[in-house]
Amino acid sequence: MNQLLLLVLTAGLLTLVFAFWKTRWIASRDPGSDRMMEIGGAIREGAMAFIKAEYRVLAVFIVAVALLLYFFNKGRGPNLELVAVSFAVGALCSGLAGFIGMRVATRANHRTTNAAVTSLNTALGVAFAGGSVMGLSVVGLGVIGLVVLFYIYEPMFIGLPQTMEVLSGFAMGASSIALFARVSGGIYTKAADVGADLVGKVEAGIPEDDPRNPATIADLVGDNVGDVTGMGADLFESYVGSIIGAMVLGSAAVTSAGMATSQLVVMPLLLAGAGILASIIGTFFVRVREGGNPQNALNLGIFGAGAITLIAAWFIAHWQLPEAVRVGGKDIAAVSVFMSALTGLIAGILIGLFTEYFTAENRAPARRIAKQSETGAGTNIIAGLSTGMFSTVAPVVVIATAIVLSYAFSGLYGIALAALGMLSTTGIQLAVDAYGPIADNAGGIAEMSQQDPEVRQRTDRLDAVGNTTAAIGKGFAIGSAALTALALFAAYTRVVGLDSIDVSQPTVMAGILFGAMLPFLFSSLAMKAVGSAAFDMIEEVRRQFREVTGLMEGTERADYAACVDISTKAALRKMVAPGLIAVLTPVLVGFLATPAMLAGVLTGITISGVLLAIFMANAGGAWDNAKKHIEGGAYGGKGSDAHKAAVTGDTVGDPFKDTAGPSLNILIKLTSVVSLVIAPLIK
Repeated sequence: MNQLLLLVLTAGLLTLVFAFWKTRWIASRDPGSDRMMEIGGAIREGAMAFIKAEYRVLAVFIVAVALLLYFFNKGRGPNLELVAVSFAVGALCSGLAGFIGMRVATRANHRTTNAAVTSLNTALGVAFAGGSVMGLSVVGLGVIGLVVLFYIYEPMFIGLPQTMEVLSGFAMGASSIALFARVSGGIYTKAADVGADLVGKVEAGIPEDDPRNPATIADLVGDNVGDVTGMGADLFESYVGSIIGAMVLGSAAVTSAGMATSQLVVMPLLLAGAGILASIIGTFFVRVREGGNPQNALNLGIFGAGAITLIAAWFIAHWQLPEAVRVGGKDIAAVSVFMSALTGLIAGILIGLFTEYFTAENRAPARRIAKQSETGAGTNIIAGLSTGMFSTVAPVVVIATAIVLSYAFSGLYGIALAALGMLSTTGIQLAVDAYGPIADNAGGIAEMSQQDPEVRQRTDRLDAVGNTTAAIGKGFAIGSAALTALALFAAYTRVVGLDSIDVSQPTVMAGILFGAMLPFLFSSLAMKAVGSAAFDMIEEVRRQFREVTGLMEGTERADYAACVDISTKAALRKMVAPGLIAVLTPVLVGFLATPAMLAGVLTGITISGVLLAIFMANAGGAWDNAKKHIEGGAYGGKGSDAHKAAVTGDTVGDPFKDTAGPSLNILIKLTSVVSLVIAPLIK
């Protein structure tokens, strides 16, 4: 087993080396004119100031929770208090990945702008390289952290179930950081975005990213803290959670089957290692000719990595399971394990395609919303809401089918492998996601530095694709959340000794209803925070337009720092309440009620959370691209009544798709992980 762990560790280290090489390559690119570097420096300064302030707050939370985990588990059994160490290491790896991604993204943005002066392909190369550092750092640090801890813990415990009990703290640490990063990043970016759009575009009638708009720098900073650090932490915890969920179920299966080997525990790590190497190879497929479609280039990288991972999964399954084993009354063979992983990967691709259909600018749903904007903001809002609601149907059918098929192939272990299959190429998927905000920043820098219109056209092409890839990334995250949460839920029921939950029991039904309510409460707090911060931002932007003499004429420069400060303070202050809901709910229900009622709470959270997350993410993406369709010249173009209505719709959609929606999939998994960690204490 040690040799197998060494193989996976080598893959993780190779990924970090590749990310370091990409970082050096980006640093060697021409940073552009003095004005480009000045704007890029302001964005980097604001982004790094925010992440440092955020991490100072989170450090207190991490230390406090780690101490609680230590003292609760002290004396319960030999070395079980090490779950606190796992928690701290998981949080540290997640935070480090976000920090690395932020530093590189804010160095790649103005270099992408300068590259766009030359060609579309050159700009795509720089932006995607910046995103790949984020993606590969996430998977590399995730695998390295898990392998090192597992290698240390395995000889310290009598059986694998105890080892996994302690290791599950790693997922809890990753999930905790992810939730706070997603919520705070979403509040930051949407407060700035709403303020910049409503006052700049609608009231003042100036272009997006106009240097006269005081909220412009805060908006560009927000792209990084929301869609780089936030998305990175989100997919880090999804990735780690899917691996640990499969390992926990594998360890239980090993025990119940009386197997002397640990293939089912190590296999998820081997599949993750194969996905890492496939993601590195996939980055070399991303190329586009001048005048070509960047979306096709990015899709080639993702699908290429997926195909390589599937081939590797076939050989890994046959290597680890040369003969079928009977686990929990079901025969698990190499073919059935491979089919479970294949089911998850296909489900992820289908969810991505459905998401692309409902959100892309060139598809019917977004264009239908744009058409409805001709009659005002009201009809725009109605069209967006109905689109988001209808968009839940296909993904839910896909997720439900994946659950049934993967269970039929390999039981509960198969469901966990399906989640891992969906996330096996997280490295390149996140690279594509993180590319989006870099391209968005590049367009803003082109506007503010007054580049040739052709430069902005190139960055806008990259940005338009980035909106769609971000929506697809959210679809992957939500779909994997459902499968991962089910795997973690199954692990929880095994630990507390629940064979099933009886919905006819009043406490269980009460738990389901309470759990189903929590995503709505969580979303309400997140959106209320955006509204409150946006109100302050709008007032500040209006004040500067009103009081700063010469601002609109361009003879005086806006006070960007004041708007950055508003977003930063609001994000750090308002992220606490939603985060505490996710962490404290399973603890309070678990200790004050019964394990069965907590199982009901987890069921309710998963069901309503998945539906609400899909609805919000797709409605927000469709509103955004409907606005972009109009800005491309349809229905009167920029400044028309249809455009003003679309901006209003996009303003509603912004906290949907970038704050509340993507945070819900973390809420689903964090409550499941916390329940799994405390399960030995409440059984």
